[in-house]
Amino acid sequence: MPSVTLERSRKKRLEHAHPWIFNNEIASVDGNPEPGDLVNVLNHQGRYLATGYYNPASQITVRVVSYQPLDFAQMDTAFFTARFQDCLRHRERFIQDGEAYRLVYGEADFLPGLIVDRFGSVLVVQLLTLGMDRCREAIVQALIEVMQPEGIYERSDVSIRELEGLEQTKGHLYGECPRHVTVTENGLLIKVDIVEGQKTGYFFDQRENRAAIEPLMKGWGYKSGIRLEQVEQDGSEQWLPVNKSGKVVTFPYWDGATVLECFSHTGSFTLNACKYGAKKVTCLDISEHAIESARTNVELNGFTDRVEFVVADAFQYLREQVKGLEDRNVRARAGEQKVDTSKAIAAGGGKSFDVVILDPPAFAKTKSAVKGACRGYKDINLHGMKLVNEGGYLVTASCSYHMRPDLFLETIADAAEDAGKVLRLIEWKAAGKDHPQILGVDEGHYLKFAIFEVRSKTK
Repeated sequence: MPSVTLERSRKKRLEHAHPWIFNNEIASVDGNPEPGDLVNVLNHQGRYLATGYYNPASQITVRVVSYQPLDFAQMDTAFFTARFQDCLRHRERFIQDGEAYRLVYGEADFLPGLIVDRFGSVLVVQLLTLGMDRCREAIVQALIEVMQPEGIYERSDVSIRELEGLEQTKGHLYGECPRHVTVTENGLLIKVDIVEGQKTGYFFDQRENRAAIEPLMKGWGYKSGIRLEQVEQDGSEQWLPVNKSGKVVTFPYWDGATVLECFSHTGSFTLNACKYGAKKVTCLDISEHAIESARTNVELNGFTDRVEFVVADAFQYLREQVKGLEDRNVRARAGEQKVDTSKAIAAGGGKSFDVVILDPPAFAKTKSAVKGACRGYKDINLHGMKLVNEGGYLVTASCSYHMRPDLFLETIADAAEDAGKVLRLIEWKAAGKDHPQILGVDEGHYLKFAIFEVRSKTK
């Protein structure tokens, strides 16, 4: 069997379970392997370490699939069936609320270059590498055997394939695949566009994080002077919400938060906010397609009366709101007589919220983009926290691997300093349980999710 021998001076990442071997770590290649073939990986002393598939066209020249000897003939339907059964057992143990989740998560499921998302009876597959692409028939047959899906759809229309010398592609692989599928997550109905939606159509990695906003959604009635009091009604004493005038409040969401979700995509945080009692949610995305998806999902769950939709650039929208808020504060402090009121407050600006949610796409897809990403994350968090009402909450995330956790927190701290805010960290989370992480594989630790209480240094 062909083999690659590693440089003596390399870092011992492979011994620490990292499955990638870069071209500059290889001392020699023996046996003339074809691109996509399996090769044995040997240390500089010739000792066997692992088996992986080989692609000299990629910077990641070998991706490990086994720590025991394996030849390509063994990467057949039975091989993938066994791996998929392991994946399914893990998800069934940890995902309790339905049949929608990431079934196969590449390297973390010991199948580098393969992503499979489950949307009920439909599977969406991404074949990201040459080694996996060569196994597509065995992969499809194994998925049919393990999952018995009604359809399998491929969404390998991603640029990473080009780094492997492959063309982007998408289309039906098996059975019937409707463009839109409706699934349940956190007890909510989600309609997903598997054909034109981002990546596979939906981001499962924030499932637990979406649910984590529940405590933020209630407890805000006091701001309007509403209190629970014993009131005689229908011949009996009942605890009811009463306003400053002593009148019973009948609006069912009187205690709910006002919420802004930026970069909404399918509106997943908006749905969870409404489920947990938000009074009003502004759902914003720059994409008309995303907002239409969000609108559909809001209607599916009966939340239409509490959600407004905005198609806008989040950076610009946040700045406009902050500018309007600052204009109002200047007028309030100075008095009408000392301010030129002929000048309009910033158009459409001046809104503030009890909870601001920022879940942007990756700003840093390469190491060289980190500096610009820091500016982007600082910008949105700076303006976002300025829009949070005193004692409210900033919910913020980064899905950029190159934005390391310490750098992300440092960037937010810098934003807080410039905004004159004090942040209290309430929650710090990563991706969900259907996105496990291999210890030693830092690239799997890409998602950072935080909830901060926001207070002003001066009032």
